[in-house]
Amino acid sequence: MILADKIIDLRKKAGMSQEELAEKLGVSRQSVSKWESAQSTPDLNRILKMSEIFGVSTDVLLKDELDLSKPNSTQEAIEVSMPDETEPPRRSVSMAEANDFLTKNSKSALAIALGVALCITSVVPPIIFDAVGSVLFESMGIIIMLLMIAAAVGIFIFSGMSMNRFSYLTKECIETEYGIDGMIKEKKAAYQTSHALQLSAGVMLCILSPIMPIFSELYGKSSVMEEIFATFLFIFAAAGVFMIVRTCIINGAYKKLLQEDDFSETKKIAKRSENGFLAEIYWPVITAAFLAYSFITNDWGRSWIIWPVSAVIFPVIIIISRQFKK
Repeated sequence: MILADKIIDLRKKAGMSQEELAEKLGVSRQSVSKWESAQSTPDLNRILKMSEIFGVSTDVLLKDELDLSKPNSTQEAIEVSMPDETEPPRRSVSMAEANDFLTKNSKSALAIALGVALCITSVVPPIIFDAVGSVLFESMGIIIMLLMIAAAVGIFIFSGMSMNRFSYLTKECIETEYGIDGMIKEKKAAYQTSHALQLSAGVMLCILSPIMPIFSELYGKSSVMEEIFATFLFIFAAAGVFMIVRTCIINGAYKKLLQEDDFSETKKIAKRSENGFLAEIYWPVITAAFLAYSFITNDWGRSWIIWPVSAVIFPVIIIISRQFKK
């Protein structure tokens, strides 16, 4: 009988739920669940504590050949070596810290989404002023574009610094205090309808945005109409991306605290730091390519396609890099 089965059996005999046992051991309910499903093994201190709670020796818990149906041995407990696979170090998250993270993450989501929208709409001033045909107005358009990009970068830096102290939620394995998991799950469940609506609306706006330049064909080859509809293209795309980015960041906060999907303990351990390193190189190169191509060709109406294509390619690059690392 393995340790996982013994914990389940002893817990049920004691009339305890997973949350009750977790509270007595000072761990999260997720930890107890993983012990009972044999996904991880409790450390020595938790083994000793459980032996006291259940009134059995550590031999009964640790030795697979000892069955719970047999009488407990009266011999003195001896020191035993721990299994090779033990739990990784965990960082404890309090209720106050979890609520503080959710509040600041919501503000950060709004700021980052606004910054991304500014980057997308930054090409609008050059398009509008280019329609005037004056060199002075073209220069003003470029200046406004650069100011909008600078503002977006400032927003990203400020937001990153304000959320920096919570970076461990993405990188480290955590355990939440009693009651936090239930609270987060309730908030996540309440947000899912809003998340689905915002995500759907954002995707629809992004898909429909290229339709705008098509309408310009209905008005002939007027350069003014082309500029107007190209402007609407970027505004629609920016609105769609704004909604997608904001709602995904908010929903991602719940997943970080619950350690779900990409923030599960297994993926945190396996991921390491290659994603961040590649992102630091990849996106500046893409930005430089976008600006270079757009200025050289002056084809702002088509150069935007670089962004969605780059976003699709990036996960593929991550996967390939992991395979080479292996």
